[in-house]
Parts: sequence; structure tokens; C-alpha cells
Amino acid sequence: MPIYHYESIDGEKGCDYCKKSFQTTQSINDAKLDTCPQCGSKIRRIICAPALGHSKTDLHYRAKRAGFKCMKKVQKGEYETIY
Repeated sequence: MPIYHYESIDGEKGCDYCKKSFQTTQSINDAKLDTCPQCGSKIRRIICAPALGHSKTDLHYRAKRAGFKCMKKVQKGEYETIY
């Protein structure tokens, strides 16, 4: 199920839960929320980048396995090989 982010439309109204923004899990077929589940103030859905599930170490491992080298910048114009 996708995770959706919501926040209060009016920053001064609402509770601490919706002022800061909150996340909720909903089915794609469910209607978007219009009011905060805790205080009832008007909210809107925030568009966020999806989490793809690849961490930095995952990508490094896959690059190493494919035969690539990982370089780390030591100083301006100078790099060292990590692996």
C-alpha cells in the first residue's frame, strides 16, 4: 500500500499532528483525505518522491559486483579508491 503525506492547508489552524504534516497508508482506490483525523481541520495531500528501496550501500555493492571502482575525494583534484 502506498504511503501518502498530508499537511494542514492553513498553518495557523489545526493541531500539532497536521501542522507538521503526517503520513498515512491508504489503498490507491481510497479517496484522499480532506480533514485531519485528529482535529477535523482542512488538509491537503503533499506530492513526495517515491522511496525506491535502494540504499547507498546497496548501490555500492551492485557497482562493485559489476566491476566498477568506487572513488572517494581526498582533496581538490585528488581521489583514492575505496574498493
